[in-house]
Amino acid sequence: MKYTKQRYKEAALKAWRTIRRKKRKKAAESAEKLDNWIDVDSIDKIQHPEIIEHEQVEEWEGNGVVKLFSKTPEDIACGPFWEIRWAYGCPLDCSYCYLRGTMRGKMKPSYVRIEEVKRCVTEAFKNLQSPQIFNSGELCDSLMNPLIMAEIVDLFETQNKHKIYLLSKFGVKNIGFLLEKKRKQTICAWSINAEPVARIWEKSAAKPKDRIRAASLVWEEGYDTRIRFDPVFPIKNWKTHYSKIIDNVFSELLPNRIILGTPRGLWKTIHYAKLAGTDMEWSNYFAEDSGWGKKLDFNQRKEIYSFFYEKLESLDYPIYKTSMCKETIEMWNDLGYRDKPKMCNCYGPDAFS
Repeated sequence: MKYTKQRYKEAALKAWRTIRRKKRKKAAESAEKLDNWIDVDSIDKIQHPEIIEHEQVEEWEGNGVVKLFSKTPEDIACGPFWEIRWAYGCPLDCSYCYLRGTMRGKMKPSYVRIEEVKRCVTEAFKNLQSPQIFNSGELCDSLMNPLIMAEIVDLFETQNKHKIYLLSKFGVKNIGFLLEKKRKQTICAWSINAEPVARIWEKSAAKPKDRIRAASLVWEEGYDTRIRFDPVFPIKNWKTHYSKIIDNVFSELLPNRIILGTPRGLWKTIHYAKLAGTDMEWSNYFAEDSGWGKKLDFNQRKEIYSFFYEKLESLDYPIYKTSMCKETIEMWNDLGYRDKPKMCNCYGPDAFS
């Protein structure tokens, strides 16, 4: 095991050095295209598929790059959290991705220039007095451009109050900068699904085993490392498939936190997924509406969450370290778990440890 992990660590570092070398060559050639960039005003105007009225939580609500996500419907238990809009779009192009619902289905990544990102993040440090977790994977994949992300996480090391949250479906090749030196203000997280789901609807993402391997490497380096099982689809023999992927995770690392979620189908997501010609079988599981789009039947969602909680309990995993994302207040109450009303249980200020 040690030899295998050392080999993967060396591969990650080698990939990181290759990326930096290519950057230097590209910079020398001045070959970057203008359409790869998006300005602060434009990214500030990008809206998620469904916009909900929200109450002001902080006196300062952002500056375009750093923005308060606060569109929670009344029937959903979740509250606001901060996001870093350093980029928009994702090359992984998962069939069910909610990003299809913004900008008329555009998925090709565009980036805010790093100077502007740093300016906006520094301003946020000055304006937000209470410790916050900044989610960098809401409008894109956090590890899709390691060169840019390395500069952003290094900025967080200049203070000790706030933390940045990296959420990804990339594998070992994209984590070299995290292994090169340890960052204390960085939380690492991977979205991991069952093998059959990943094979059909997450075709361009790293394979689940590669994501788990990447998570285990940063975990061994001492990073706060979290796992997101979301969206959990009730495919044929789903309990067997998800039990296996949970076991695979726990054979490699002990997650600091676990986030659970079931499919959510915003109407714009479904519309643009159809236009893109993706496999739409994932949308056939929806049975009811909620404030956050279409969902599985209540009892089916409850069965899924109960299965995960029971499985995690059998592994002696603390239940208080597990949360449900974008789930209804009714579900939290029915399962007998206490949520923190109108507070983000995944990225909120109480989710630091």
